[in-house]
Amino acid sequence: MVISETRHVALLVETSNAYARGLLVGVKKYVEEHPHWSMYLAEHSRHETDFSWLEGWHGDGVLARIENEETARFIRRLGLPTVDLSAARLAPELPGVETDDGTIALWAVEHFAERGLRNFAFCGDERFGWSVKRSEWFAEEVRGRGSTPHEFRMKPSGMRAADRELLAAWLTALPKPVGVLACYDIAGQEVLEACKIADLAVPDSVAVIGVDNDELIGSLTTPPLSSIEPNTTRTGYLAAKLLDLMMEGHTLAPGLRLIEPTRIVARQSSDILAVDDPLVAAALRFIRDRSDQNLAVGAVLRHVGLSRRALDLRFARMLGRTVHGEIVRVRMGHVAELLSSTDWTLQQIAERLDFSHSEYMSVVFKKYTGMSPGQYRRTVSGSVARQAFSRE
Repeated sequence: MVISETRHVALLVETSNAYARGLLVGVKKYVEEHPHWSMYLAEHSRHETDFSWLEGWHGDGVLARIENEETARFIRRLGLPTVDLSAARLAPELPGVETDDGTIALWAVEHFAERGLRNFAFCGDERFGWSVKRSEWFAEEVRGRGSTPHEFRMKPSGMRAADRELLAAWLTALPKPVGVLACYDIAGQEVLEACKIADLAVPDSVAVIGVDNDELIGSLTTPPLSSIEPNTTRTGYLAAKLLDLMMEGHTLAPGLRLIEPTRIVARQSSDILAVDDPLVAAALRFIRDRSDQNLAVGAVLRHVGLSRRALDLRFARMLGRTVHGEIVRVRMGHVAELLSSTDWTLQQIAERLDFSHSEYMSVVFKKYTGMSPGQYRRTVSGSVARQAFSRE
């Protein structure tokens, strides 16, 4: 059906952070394909409650990040088709689209565990529903591994300069080495700054990973901050699509539609190999530093000075896999990274990663993941595919 009537849509989405701007990119992509929208957007922050800029507006629908009760009341007064883009669920009668916080917690714990960490902590901000959810999922994942989760809760008013001392004291008291998941990148920055105050080495004593992959925050921190990248573009696109259906007269069930994150962007803040066996640690570092090379097991053995049987026994005890299994896991993880973050052809990826030919790379990839590179690339934007590289 061809739509000729212009639909007037208000975007109550903040422009002050990378996550929300990513949502707006997703909305823009939808509108590029469906140019019958006229959008209304004002620059504002996450806690904005002044919607006077919409006075006299006669709209058809709303996309909103409902993060406070004032916004929820305003949305209800409008009485228009609305899709919520917040996990707070302050208007539970609405359909919503949000990042899958369970997957974020899973990937973070596995990211730390792969590096040999056995202590886990979460730095959260109770002002936000998504932070609370991430905390709950994180604690569940940690307990499932037989460990005790630790948590620092920022004050409801947000972090103040003096609060870094409290955060530094909490970090100092944690068992070491420890992996800390910060609820978002700004909290990750606070953790890194508090580590400086407490004279805690990052990542050797405290490994840190944030959420949102805000390039500005990640590059400003010292060391650079690792981060889980949510699929904000797909989230915004789906929200716009759902709103279009509602404006056409369709009734949608309330509740969240969850979108899985895209990838973990590993930077120096979590670049640790905390295994008790120094030879295994040396072998792991050697393998990971050469993920773009056709690395043979023999080269690893020569690097650490052990026989294959001896090193395989140590790997099995520490990691539950062989040296060859680790090489394959790291190599296939690099293939997956390029599939999800570039539009390179299979031949280009194979050449970049020193595979003899792309057909062989594809066969190994499918054997490892259960799907072809093409299938992976089609599904990674919203599927569970990435989990294949953190569970073996």
